Amino acid sequence: MAKLETRGLHFSYTAEKKVLNGIDLILEGPPTAIVGQNGAGKTTFVKVLKGLLRPSKGSVYFNGEDIKDQTVAQLSRHIGLIFQNPNDQIFKNRVLDEVMFGPSNIGASRDDARDQAMAALERLGLEDEADANPYDLSLSERKLIAVASILAMDPDVLIFDEPTMGQDFEGKDLLKQIIREEHARGKLILCILHDMDFAADVFDRTIVFNQGNVLLDGPTREVFSQKDILESAFLEQPSPTQIARVLGLDGCYLTDAELIAALKN
Repeated sequence: MAKLETRGLHFSYTAEKKVLNGIDLILEGPPTAIVGQNGAGKTTFVKVLKGLLRPSKGSVYFNGEDIKDQTVAQLSRHIGLIFQNPNDQIFKNRVLDEVMFGPSNIGASRDDARDQAMAALERLGLEDEADANPYDLSLSERKLIAVASILAMDPDVLIFDEPTMGQDFEGKDLLKQIIREEHARGKLILCILHDMDFAADVFDRTIVFNQGNVLLDGPTREVFSQKDILESAFLEQPSPTQIARVLGLDGCYLTDAELIAALKN
């Protein structure tokens, strides 16, 4: 299993604009959700993990090795980032070419890159769109194309930035399946989310960012049980937890199934 670690991680876009304030985290094991209001530092944090931004101070370690001397291209073999806006990631005018680009760029032959790309598209139900122009497809489909382009590279770490945005129930269910399958294959899964229900349903660990600091970090049920602290970061508990509270039930319910079972009892 891959491991990322940050030690004393600081980042500033300007001297006046400090975004990350000494983040110390070990990221390994369970699928992990990273939540927080806009501007909390989440996307900046994962861009530093990916090497797209370099720390103002502190270090990032991948499997025990400081990444400071590694290029983005070198890191791309191991760490894949799916951007929040697929339009920032997609640049080819054919879906298959887009998904083939990553594996080709890290040394796969054309035939292998095509096979890996088609396998990724099939997992996401997009094999029939292989010859389409990505910009003729919907936003939700383009987001899945961006996911496929990273899956085709088979990195050790998968980082999703707001994957559920624009997705319907079926799309969210497909992403949930992909996350669970990749974790079962030994991948480290990190996911930035504003969707608290998806975070509660899918992720075993949740980290709350607030103003460039880690406010909470722990098992998802424990994190989402701390209503007052979440509200101080302008976050809400998952819907089942809120409904349970209104109904007078004690405890933190993360999914609809948990809440229904409690009501039946």
